[in-house]
Amino acid sequence: MTTTTLAVLVPLLPFLGAVAGLLLGRTAPGFVRPLAVLPPLASLVLAALVASRQGGGRVIDAYTLLTPTGSVPVDLALHIDGFAALVAILVAFVATCVQIYSTGYLRDDPRHPSYAALVSLFTSAMLLVVYSGDLIVLLVGWEVMGICSYFLVGHYWGTPEARAASLKAFLVTKLGDVPFLIGLFALGTDAGSFRITRVLGAVASGGLDHPTLIALLLLAGVAGKSAQFPLHTWLPDAMAGPTPVSALIHAATMVAAGVYFVARLLPVFEASAAAMTVLAVMAAITMVGSGLAALAQDDIKRVLAYSTIGQLGYMTGALAVGDRGAAVFHLLTHGAFKALLFLAAGAVIHAAGTNSLAAMSRMSHLRDRVPDAFWTMTVALLALAAIPPFSGFFSKESVLGAAERLATGHPGPAPGAAGWIVLVAALAAALLTAAYATRLWLLAFRGRGAEAPDHGRQPLTMTVVLWVLAVPSLAFGALAYRALPGWFDGASLAPTLLTSILGTGLAVVGGLLAYGAWQRAAARAPRVPLGAVAAHPEGDAGLVEAEAIAAHEPAYGDIAKAPDPADPGRLLLGPLYGPAAAGFHLDAVYSALFVRPVLGAASLVRFLDREVVDTYVRGAAALPRLLGAAVRRAQTGNVQTYVSALLAGTVVLTVAVLLVASGA
Repeated sequence: MTTTTLAVLVPLLPFLGAVAGLLLGRTAPGFVRPLAVLPPLASLVLAALVASRQGGGRVIDAYTLLTPTGSVPVDLALHIDGFAALVAILVAFVATCVQIYSTGYLRDDPRHPSYAALVSLFTSAMLLVVYSGDLIVLLVGWEVMGICSYFLVGHYWGTPEARAASLKAFLVTKLGDVPFLIGLFALGTDAGSFRITRVLGAVASGGLDHPTLIALLLLAGVAGKSAQFPLHTWLPDAMAGPTPVSALIHAATMVAAGVYFVARLLPVFEASAAAMTVLAVMAAITMVGSGLAALAQDDIKRVLAYSTIGQLGYMTGALAVGDRGAAVFHLLTHGAFKALLFLAAGAVIHAAGTNSLAAMSRMSHLRDRVPDAFWTMTVALLALAAIPPFSGFFSKESVLGAAERLATGHPGPAPGAAGWIVLVAALAAALLTAAYATRLWLLAFRGRGAEAPDHGRQPLTMTVVLWVLAVPSLAFGALAYRALPGWFDGASLAPTLLTSILGTGLAVVGGLLAYGAWQRAAARAPRVPLGAVAAHPEGDAGLVEAEAIAAHEPAYGDIAKAPDPADPGRLLLGPLYGPAAAGFHLDAVYSALFVRPVLGAASLVRFLDREVVDTYVRGAAALPRLLGAAVRRAQTGNVQTYVSALLAGTVVLTVAVLLVASGA
């Protein structure tokens, strides 16, 4: 079988699995689990075969004309380089783990068949984005992921949180997709083709007439899809979906698509110094802002959501300094340890049987009750905090090294100021990341919250997946930084001495600060009274509001409504704690700038339609009605009246004619 055929099957198999799952899920429930697991597993095997044949060497290009569209045709094309080959393996690997994990996590969920089918469709769409050699075909996968995220985030549609989160995710990403679509059309027009190879050739020959405008339009879509400032606000709310969905979105699909798109078309962005500077500023604000916000969240999944935003900021920061190898390296390591973090959090939630336990201030004695989640999450948090020798250390140091080289005067495709912006923000984010990772570990596994009911051990499928993901979280970075340059652009990914000392030192400082603040806060805070946390009727039903928690268990009313006084984040952030916990009120800003004006305009249109347009419509209907009433009264049915009127009319007409004739 040719490599091209294998590559076509990689996204096709999950798509066929999704179709079969939607058709057979209700009528043949015995096929649900095989249809969920086998297609992504087969795609993983085929993606590995494609990568072995590509081998980081010659790019695999194949295309056929999909449809003639005039001057700019659309091709069904493949473009598989080292980046695409490795990212496809990541997508298929994480999707397989999520599907296996979900068979245990959602085994009692009646909507598991549709959920599994949508996860397969989600996987297929991301693989299409990864392998596509044509921007319009890539756009198809890009948009299919958007609608899949809408349905999956809203899986627990019975809760208002899930409905609101799915709608918000869809609308915010669409807000970025509109300029993204315009940018794609402008890029295809300037380059004369939507084929990626021809677009890159046009950039190399200086064929783009509007590089800055195109790059900025595309960045809007990237900011929405990859949850970068200022379009990142949908991602924390998306935690209302099932936890495995969060793992899939955060680790391998959706948010990774924007970073991958910029990496694939990086020369387009490098053609504009202004666009690279904007990308650097966006990455810097994202890294620091998300780190502060994560340090103030009480829900474990929201901490991880803001963590994802910050780690994506590292990737966009690497792209802003022109090193896509470092960006994709961090994308690969992040995919492993972030999937592990979410799935371990899911094991914690599953053990309690209610998502309300996701509030870290309410956790207690979890180290002994969920030992698999404890040990694997510890590995993942160390990787997240970039502590050597865990995988996150090597990939994060490659980003810091790339920024340091540009900042210290090495020639690069971006301004030197972009290097300094990314470097300073990334170092600050390293301290914040270690601080909130330590805080999460302490509150989750050494907390003094309420004792929740023990629902027994997790299914074997969940536990096995955790340990499988722990292996790359621990060892992938040390092995990959030597081998990956040959798959990428050849630039070194090895840690540099200066940034390694600075980054690791700041991470250690951040962890020690969080630990010291936790000890101080714990010494001053009273213990939470023991008692059972009532199970939410929807099971893992997304984020449960504080009022809902208090309603289920009145004894926890005050705890649910007020932040935990033992939270070290309160001591570390001080007056910033409140704004950071609220995401710096960006949702309120958007509401004032966009939502309220739109609602006001809608009210005005409704008023004009009801009071002005409808008035004309009612008036137009009233006039014929009045004329009809007048004519109806003249129709008496008396023949003598009709003859008299006819004679009278004849006399009047005769007189009128005589008067006109005499006047003439």
